[in-house]
Amino acid sequence: MNDIWWQTTGEGNCHLVLLHGWGLNAQVWDCITPELSAHFTLHLVDLPGYGRSGEWGAMTLEAMAEKVLENAPERAIWLGWSLGGLVASQIALNHPTRVQALVTVASSPCFSAQDEWPGIKPEVLSGFQQQLSEDFQRTVERFLALQTLGTESARQDARALKQAVLLLPMPSSEVLNGGLEILKTADLREPLTALDLPFLRLYGRLDGLVPRKIVPQLDALWPRSESLIFDKAAHAPFISHPQAFCAPLVALKKQIEK
Repeated sequence: MNDIWWQTTGEGNCHLVLLHGWGLNAQVWDCITPELSAHFTLHLVDLPGYGRSGEWGAMTLEAMAEKVLENAPERAIWLGWSLGGLVASQIALNHPTRVQALVTVASSPCFSAQDEWPGIKPEVLSGFQQQLSEDFQRTVERFLALQTLGTESARQDARALKQAVLLLPMPSSEVLNGGLEILKTADLREPLTALDLPFLRLYGRLDGLVPRKIVPQLDALWPRSESLIFDKAAHAPFISHPQAFCAPLVALKKQIEK
């Protein structure tokens, strides 16, 4: 009961931990694992409560970050997609010496729309929470479809995400609700201004969940970080554009090793 599901593959001298998003599991990385394992020792993780780590209940962001760190290599590049980006960011804030670089993918330090801040309307997230109790599977499928809207390969990308979910046991509604609660309430904008390590942010221009309008705002707020937008990608750029997605990660590795 003490461990979450964790798989290590590849032989690179640089460690890269991959953290998936809400409702999913580590299978989502299948399309880029072969490419990245040629350059990195990859660590694939099912977040607590998700996929093969299903015995865990709902957790706070802090608790999830600490749980994931227990199995981690001494130092690694941490890459988090969407909700996983918040977990990776929390680890970088709490344990900067364990993080060689932070990479967030289609993620926001604050997913909820507020005043001048673009994001998901809180009532949309509350609606998902309400729908989860009514029609669990359909709600997750709707959320997955939202993640690929607008891309040339939307149908195919949605199918890849759905397959990753259906391959493994579904998270409980308690865990999914807990994840939505984190997306609704977390705000790491200010804490991350103090982060003093390589920080790369990757976005999809067509992303309906993390609006591209946040990119210049975060460029100004976090001048030491670097941002990159994939023009024809939505919320899952590693699925729609796997080769283009891997290139900046390999470049980051070379930069760190200099």
